[in-house]
Amino acid sequence: MPFSEPLKKRLNTIISKSETKRSALIPVLREIQNEYGSLSSESMEEAAKMLEISPSSVQNVATFYTMFFTEPAGKHIVWVCRTLSCALRGAEHVEHYMCDKLGIKTGETTPDGKITLMEAECLASCGTAPVILVDDTLEENLTKERVDKVIEELSKD
Repeated sequence: MPFSEPLKKRLNTIISKSETKRSALIPVLREIQNEYGSLSSESMEEAAKMLEISPSSVQNVATFYTMFFTEPAGKHIVWVCRTLSCALRGAEHVEHYMCDKLGIKTGETTPDGKITLMEAECLASCGTAPVILVDDTLEENLTKERVDKVIEELSKD
């Protein structure tokens, strides 16, 4: 399916502001994922045409970075930080608790399609560990009560 005209316009703006078409690849993929929720093989092929690069180059980037989804993801993405600071302050317990509450494993999406739970290498908030990133909002100093509140809010949405 070809991109809509409004999406093409946004992508062309991104491309025009980039030093080269190839250097626009990651911002273009982010915009496509924002529009559709994930990157289908068709959308990656369309991006390759716009950027004048091979479809395999686009797919290599899309599958390398954890921020890109090539399968449909939940409406909300929750990233659990797993680096040393968070691990020392209970990130593993937070992750297990979230898995139990959501009824999924890390890397999966809830059956209602609302929440995808992922692991992050670092969320750059060591002083307020353990932390999760919910969409674009950092939740710090997590407790079971705070996790319950976050899950409740996301489940309502």
